[in-house]
Order: sequence, then structure tokens, then C-alpha cells
Amino acid sequence: MTRTKYYDSLNSLKRDMNEMGNLAHEAIDNSIIALRELDKELAKRVIDGDQLIDDYEMKIEKSITQIIALQSPTAGDMRFVTSCLKIAIDIERMSDLAVNIAEIAKDMEGDHVKPLVDIPKIAEIASGMLEQAMVAFETNDAKLAEATAKKDDEIDRAFYAIEKELIEMMAADNSIITNASHLLFVLRYIERIGDHACNICESIVYIAEAQRKDLN
Repeated sequence: MTRTKYYDSLNSLKRDMNEMGNLAHEAIDNSIIALRELDKELAKRVIDGDQLIDDYEMKIEKSITQIIALQSPTAGDMRFVTSCLKIAIDIERMSDLAVNIAEIAKDMEGDHVKPLVDIPKIAEIASGMLEQAMVAFETNDAKLAEATAKKDDEIDRAFYAIEKELIEMMAADNSIITNASHLLFVLRYIERIGDHACNICESIVYIAEAQRKDLN
């Protein structure tokens, strides 16, 4: 592999990473829209679209294997390449969580037990974290990555407040237990999306600064 081919491979890997991140970001946003509006057709599109994200993960893994096997990367490039594999795994899991939300939107019967305002708000924070993390990845910006990870505190605070409210509602009215339980699962999925975004930010800091930081 010539050096030109080598750098082309690194650039192609970066493009695939960005595209995968964009697809996962779109899946998260659409899953929440599907839930809020109980749009079963949109939910199905999110579920069906997960295969494309899985395909990107496999393509990225293959590219990384080839880069390492055919040309010994420099220390900085090795950090980038190995971190891309970790980031791709986090993105794929975020996509899976979006699918979980879409599955709930597709299967939910009846109206929501409460106006769906708070959950979309924290989902917007989590989705925004992924979006900003991918900007930090593209620009190799450790400071942006660290600032993005701090937003997870907002998600955690909202998570506990909404969880408490839903549990109290279920205790007061047994008839809403099924749908309220669905929302509790959604809440947990969003919280986990935020955690994966923090993981991505940690990988970006490692790429940029060659040091491990716990941002979660």
C-alpha cells in the first residue's frame, strides 16, 4: 500500500464514521418523533434503517483491519484507527437504542399517559450530544468533546425527575401501568444514548491528546 493509498484509506474511514454518525443521529430523532406522534410508519422506517448502520459498522471494521494489516500506522494514526472501532461500536449501540424506542412507538396502544414534552426534551439533548461529538471527531477538538460530555449531567437530572413522576402516576392509577412502563423504558434508552455519547467524547480526547479521561 503506497502512502497516498494509506492516507486515502484514513480519509475514507473518517468519511464513513461521519456518515454512520449522521445516520444514527437521524434514527434517534425520528424514533422520538415516531413516539411522540405514535407514527407507526416512521417507527418502521427507523427499524428497517438500522441495517444500513450495521453495514457501516462492518465496513469500518474491515477498513480498520486492512489499514493495520497492510501498513503500520504512526502512533497518532494508530490512536485514530483503533478509536474509530470503539466509536463505531458506540454509534451502533445508539442506533440499536433508537430502534428500541421505535419498537415501542410501533407497538404502543392508546394515548400517552402524560403530554410527551419532557422525554423529547432530554432526547434532544442526547441527540445533540451525538451531533456535537461527531463535530469534535471531524475537527479533532478535545475541548468540544469534553464540553459535550458534560451535557450528560442534564440528562441524568431529568431522568430521575421524570422516572419519579411516572412511578408516582403508576402507583396512583393502575390502568396506565403498561404505557407508563413503556415510557420508563424509553427514558432508560435515552439515558444510555447519553452514556454512549460520553464514550465517544472520551475516544475523541484520546485521539487528540493521547490520554484517557473519564468523562462519564
